[in-house]
Amino acid sequence: MTPALNKPLPEFEAVATGGVKFTPHAFVGQTVVLYFYPKDHTPGCTTEAMQFRDKHKEFVKAGAVVFGVSRDNLASHDKFKENLELPFELIADTEEKLCHMFGVVKNKIMYGKKVKGIER
Repeated sequence: MTPALNKPLPEFEAVATGGVKFTPHAFVGQTVVLYFYPKDHTPGCTTEAMQFRDKHKEFVKAGAVVFGVSRDNLASHDKFKENLELPFELIADTEEKLCHMFGVVKNKIMYGKKVKGIER
C-alpha cells in the first residue's frame, strides 16, 4: 500500500546525513516532506535539490521538515549535500525499502532498454 498525501507516515527507520536516524514518530505534529530523486550529482537531480534548497525557508516557515531520499549511500549524500549547501538531510535508501514503500520505483524505458527507476 502506498502512503497517501496528508496521512500519517507508516512506521520505518532510515539513516540520513548528519548522523540523523529518521523515524516518523520523531516528527509527530509536523508536516514531513520526503522528496525522492534518482541519483546524486546528476543534472536533473541537482536542479531539483537546488530548488528544494532555495525554497527551504518557506517549508520551515510553513512548519514542514524536508528530507531528500535516493538509493545512494551516505558518502555520496554527504558530498552532494556539501557541494550544493543543502540545509536539509538526505536519507540513504540503498536497499530501496522506502522507494518500494512509497511506490516510486517504476519500470522505465531509457535509451531503448527497460530499467528500474525512480518516478518523480
